[in-house]
Amino acid sequence: MDTDGKLEIFRENKFPNLSLTEYSVTSKQSELYNCFAWAAGEDNRWWSPIDPENINYWVEGVAVELTISAFVQAYQTLGYEVCDNSELEPGFKKIAIYGDSDGEATHAARQLPNGKWTSKLGRWQDIEHELEGLIGEMYGDVKQILKRPIR
Repeated sequence: MDTDGKLEIFRENKFPNLSLTEYSVTSKQSELYNCFAWAAGEDNRWWSPIDPENINYWVEGVAVELTISAFVQAYQTLGYEVCDNSELEPGFKKIAIYGDSDGEATHAARQLPNGKWTSKLGRWQDIEHELEGLIGEMYGDVKQILKRPIR
């Protein structure tokens, strides 16, 4: 996985399904951006509806709440639309939004051209993974898939 066994054990403790699937670390640790920004293709700001007037970015006109529907609306401003599957589709980019049983958005991942997914794990590293690898107590389940044509 990576040479820092301590971080690897931490990731696999927080995300036990990672050890059951293939994944690899693809970046160094960064606090500049989070998973929601990374899913949108950004690595220079932190997307969050919490305290948007302060240091976080939030999409103007979208409800200021941590709900799945608010994140769907935020990604729709980038041309994404609701989709019913996570399969690789030539000509499209996809985003998966994870959430808990209360409808709170907890994580987002972006599909790569090889069909795997890329995620920013909080303030930690980016990883390439299978969609199921992050399902669990920390992020919940995949609640919504979105797609848009590749531009």
